[in-house]
Amino acid sequence: MSQHGGMSWAELRRIWLWPVFALGLATVVMTFVPFLYDWWRAPSEMTNGLDPVRALFNYDLETLQNALGNLAQTVAAVVGIVMTVVAIVVQLAATRYTPRVTELFLKERTNVVVLGFFVVSCVMAIYVSLAVGRNGFLPKASVITAVVAVTLSLLLMVPYFAYVFDFLDPEKVVSRIRDGAVDQAAAAVAGGEPQLAQVAVLQAIEQLSDVSLSAMANHDKIIAARAVDAMRTLGVRYLAVKGELPEGWHVPCDEVVKNPDFVAMHPDSLADLVNDHLWLEWKILRQFQAIYNEALSDNPDMNYLIAIDTRYLGEAALKERAEPTVGLALKFFNTYLRSTLNKKQVRTAYNVMNQYRQLVEAMLGDRSNDDRVVDIAGYLRYYGQIANGMSLGFVTETIAYDLAALCELAHQVQSEAHDALLGALLELDKEAEDEASERALRGVRKAQLRLATFYLLRQDEARARRIHKDMELERPERLTSLKNELLRVVSKDFWEVIDRGANFDYMPPERKAELERFFAWFPWSPDRVRPDTGPIRVPSGRLQELRDSGFGEVEPIKTAKQ
Repeated sequence: MSQHGGMSWAELRRIWLWPVFALGLATVVMTFVPFLYDWWRAPSEMTNGLDPVRALFNYDLETLQNALGNLAQTVAAVVGIVMTVVAIVVQLAATRYTPRVTELFLKERTNVVVLGFFVVSCVMAIYVSLAVGRNGFLPKASVITAVVAVTLSLLLMVPYFAYVFDFLDPEKVVSRIRDGAVDQAAAAVAGGEPQLAQVAVLQAIEQLSDVSLSAMANHDKIIAARAVDAMRTLGVRYLAVKGELPEGWHVPCDEVVKNPDFVAMHPDSLADLVNDHLWLEWKILRQFQAIYNEALSDNPDMNYLIAIDTRYLGEAALKERAEPTVGLALKFFNTYLRSTLNKKQVRTAYNVMNQYRQLVEAMLGDRSNDDRVVDIAGYLRYYGQIANGMSLGFVTETIAYDLAALCELAHQVQSEAHDALLGALLELDKEAEDEASERALRGVRKAQLRLATFYLLRQDEARARRIHKDMELERPERLTSLKNELLRVVSKDFWEVIDRGANFDYMPPERKAELERFFAWFPWSPDRVRPDTGPIRVPSGRLQELRDSGFGEVEPIKTAKQ
């Protein structure tokens, strides 16, 4: 792709050179071939012995006056057609996507040159037609120049229309807005005018947001997605050079502070943004949030894309060691989840959690992020419990499986945040107080069981015992049914198309073997080998059940759940 304000050689050939060459060649063939045939057939006295070229261009004054007058009318008609078509097309694009289209069009050098050439050719043809014939004067150079200019105007008309439609391609409009903001910002900063750069970037972000929202209203998902991706690309590029920018850039000017996304903020929050150098990232993510909320009811694909692009921004911030930006991305992920739960959009929450988890996985590779991951464990537990309280059990299960996956990775990289993640997973189902809630939380227990097999496989029996202790008061029939469901899953791939790819409940054979070992720890397990260490202490409601199972001496204990 060409850079902003330029055109690649391939585009130049495709839009201008080949069409003009083809049209010019066709004009030459269709003009000169019949003329040469007529010249060859005509008697010599009719051609006055002139060669074909001189015979074609040897006109008297009266003929030239009539021809040049018609020539001026022709080029004026061409200019009128071009202006009318261009004005209509540009206005339609501006109405449908963003008013910035008109500004971009008028600033593009190619448009100015071509339209200017049409106008100059028209004016020139008019004045040459008036000059011919005065006192027998024949300005041959002017006539030839006017004829060539009008010819080029006619030849350029079709390629120019192709160029205009290509220029107004929505994806290219989005790219021009994005690249224009980068170029203007770079020039303004280099010139010592960061305030102008701030305004240029701010306007570009808002225009991209407008394009996305307008495209969503018109059901143009591709254009809406391109505008969101453009904002993400702008943010990633910014993070790569943020450390090189002057201090004045990070202090928002009055026009930025008066923007609606900032003016509504509490002064302390705005001060924190300024201190952490976050005003631009905040602006981008606020546009993401606005688009996310707009799409939440009937455009889940856009919600998923925003979650993906938010993750990309967060990962770029991790790469650049921009800790405040990472925290801001996480805050917006939490905001997305809250909005999604309020709308009870289960599938959207499932997809957003997939991106949230991947961002946290990227954080776990660096020990400096452990404290932040501990906080995230609390966030996920909170939203999981909120979802369960709203009867969105599948969301809670999804969070449970994601917490389990994070526990596995944290264990592998020996993160200090591991125990906090495990604690959040074990507390996720503590709010179940009725049978309906317990049924909804079966997936949470499955996630815990799968994680226990991971610990056993890695010879970490202490943490597997911690999960076992959390389950020791569960009804045997419930745990047994969960175990059987896990053992029955033999395919790693889910039977439907999903972005996560893998089946939540799948375990490889070696982990299924560890599941049997884990269940052998329960006193009611038929495979349990128990040394003679006195009576087993169990909840009083299960005394008869265990005595009937042949466990011999048991005695009751009182529990909180009784």
